[in-house]
Amino acid sequence: MTATAPHFGPTPSASPMRRPLAAAALLAVFIGTVFGLLLGGAGPASAHAALTGSDPQDGAVVATAPKEVTLTFSEQVAMGDGSVRVLDPSGKRADTGAEPRNLQSASTVKYSVPLHAGLPDGTYTVAWQAVSADSHPVSGAFTFSIGAPSKTTVALPTDQAGGGLVGTLYGIARYAAYAGFILLAGGAAFVLACWQRGASARPLQRLVVRGWMTLTTATLAMLLLRNPYTGSGKLADIFDLDGLKAVLDTKPGAALVSRLLLLGASALFIAVLFGAYAKREDEREKKDLTFGLAIGGAVIAAGIAGTWALAEHASTGIQPGIAMPVDVLHLLAVAAWLGGLAALLVALYRTPDIEVTAVRRFSRIAFGSVLVLTATGLYQSWRQVGSWSALTGTRYGQLLLVKVGLVAVLVGVAWISRRWTARLPAGTAKAQGTGAGTADAGTANAVETEPATVPADPARAAQLARQKAAVATATKKRIRDADPDRSGLRRSVLAEVGVAVALLAVTTVLTSTEPGRTEEEAARTSTAASAPTAAGPIAVSLPFDTGGRNGKGTVRMDIDPGRTGANGLHIWIDGPDGQPMDVPEVKLAFTLASKDIGPLPVVPDRLTEGHWTASGVQIPMAGNWKMAVTVRTSDIDQTTIAKNVKIG
Repeated sequence: MTATAPHFGPTPSASPMRRPLAAAALLAVFIGTVFGLLLGGAGPASAHAALTGSDPQDGAVVATAPKEVTLTFSEQVAMGDGSVRVLDPSGKRADTGAEPRNLQSASTVKYSVPLHAGLPDGTYTVAWQAVSADSHPVSGAFTFSIGAPSKTTVALPTDQAGGGLVGTLYGIARYAAYAGFILLAGGAAFVLACWQRGASARPLQRLVVRGWMTLTTATLAMLLLRNPYTGSGKLADIFDLDGLKAVLDTKPGAALVSRLLLLGASALFIAVLFGAYAKREDEREKKDLTFGLAIGGAVIAAGIAGTWALAEHASTGIQPGIAMPVDVLHLLAVAAWLGGLAALLVALYRTPDIEVTAVRRFSRIAFGSVLVLTATGLYQSWRQVGSWSALTGTRYGQLLLVKVGLVAVLVGVAWISRRWTARLPAGTAKAQGTGAGTADAGTANAVETEPATVPADPARAAQLARQKAAVATATKKRIRDADPDRSGLRRSVLAEVGVAVALLAVTTVLTSTEPGRTEEEAARTSTAASAPTAAGPIAVSLPFDTGGRNGKGTVRMDIDPGRTGANGLHIWIDGPDGQPMDVPEVKLAFTLASKDIGPLPVVPDRLTEGHWTASGVQIPMAGNWKMAVTVRTSDIDQTTIAKNVKIG
C-alpha cells in the first residue's frame, strides 16, 4: 500500500481625441519602448515564495543521518506546526514534530526542523507548506537518502496548496470582490463626476448598492475561507474558531477586516449620495456637498484599494514602497473606467433621459483612466515579469499577454463608442424620442381615461394598471430605440462591458499566479540542483610556508570522482626538493559560501611518509567550494592555504 504525504493543518471609452489613430500609434510606440527598456534592464527579484535550496539537497545521498533538515526560500514565509514533515520509507514521521526554527540571517530566509536520532538508511520524503509574503499558499516536496536510495511507500503530493474546492471558492470570492469594488467605486464616481442627476435614478442606485453588497459578501467569504485555503484545504474548517483567530493575526486577515470597516464607512457615503444629495435642490449647497462627497469617497475608495496592495503582490518583492501606491492607483483607474462603463450601460438602457454631456464627460474620464492604467500597468509588469523570456515562457507572462490583448480589444471598442458619442446631438433621449413615441403616448392616454367609463371593479382596475405599465414600458423602449446613433452607442458599450468581464476574470487569475520572476528563479534553481554532475578527478597543487625551519613545501591533492556525494581524497606533501616530506599534521575543510554551508572538516589519515588519505568525503551539493588546507611542520609552526575549486 502506498502512503501519500499528508495535508497540512492551519498556518498562522475612449476619449474625444481629434486624431485618434495618430494618438493610438504614438501610444503603441510608447508602450513598446517602455516595455523594452523595463524588461531589458530588469534585475532579479521575487514575489511568490519559492524553495531555492535545502540541506540535504533534493536527491542527495548522505553518508550519515542529518540532525535536521533546512529549507531556504526566496522571500519571507509564514510557517507553523506541521508546516514541514519528514517521512521515512514506511511513511512514518522522521522529524520530532517541533515547530520549524527560523534561521534567517540578513536576506537569507531559512527554516529547519529537527530529526529523530539514529535514523536508518533509506529514502526520506520532505513535504512542506507555507504562506508567502504576498498572502498566497505555496507547497512542495523532495526526497533525500541516507546511506543509499531505497524504495519508499510515500507518494509525493501532486495537489498544490490553495487548490481543490476551497481554492475554487476562494477564487470566486476574489473575483466577486474585484467586481463589487469596481461597481461600487466606479458607479459612485460616474454619478458624482458625470451625471449628478443620476443620484435619483433607481437603476444606478441599485447598481452601486449591489456592488457594495457583493464586495461585503465576498470579503466575509474570503475571511472565513482563509484558514482552510492556506491550511488543510477542508471546507469544514471554516467553522474552526481557533483557525479564524489565527487568520486575524496575519497580514491578509488584518487587510480583510480593515476592508470590512471601510465598507461600513462606504455604507454611510451611499446613504448620503442617494439620500440627502439626490434630494438637494439648491445648486450652491449641492456643489459644496458634491465636493465633500468626492473627497470622502476618494479616501474610502483608496483605502479599500489599499487593502489589496498591503497584503498581496505589491507588498513584497522589489520596491514595495513604490509598488503599493502604484497598485492603489491602478485599482482606482480600473474602477473609474470599468465601473463607470457599467453605470453608463445601465443608464443607457434603464434611464432614457440621460444627458449627452454626461456621456461625453465619462469619455474624458475613461481616457484619463486608460493613461493611468498604461503607466501603472507597465511598472507592475516589470516588477512581476522582469524579462522577455518570462513574458512568453511562464504562465504569469502568458496570462499577462492575454490581459494586454483584452485591454487592446477594449480600447478598440471604446474608440467605436467614442465615435457614436461624437454623433449624438445635445439633449436627452426623452426629448429626442418624443415624436417617435406619440402614437404610444396616445394609447397610454386612452388607457388612462378608460377607467372613468367603467365600474370601479378591483380586478378590472388591476388589469388596467398592468396594461398601463406595459404601454409605458413599450413607450420607453420606442423612445430608447428611436435614435440609431444612441442604439449604436448602447451596443458598443454593451460589447465593452462583455470584454471587461473577461478581462476581470483574467486579472483575478493573474493575481493568484506565481509571478514570472519567481517562476524563472525557481526553475533555474531546480535545473542547477538536478543537473547531472560531471565526473572527473580534481587535482590541486598549493605551495606553503609555515615560517619555521624546513617549513616550505607543496601540497598536492586529488579528489576522486570530484562530484557531489562520496569522494576519495589523497594528499601528498612534497619538500622543496620534490621528495616526500613528513609533517606532524594535515587538516582540510570545505566551505560553500554561496549557500552558507561549512566549513565541513576533513581529518585525513597518514598512509606513508608524505601521503595522507581520506575516504567517503561528502560533498552535499555542486558549487564553487573553498578548500582550506592546514599544514603543521612543528609544534609551533603551521599555516593554512586555500583555493576555490568547482565540484560537480
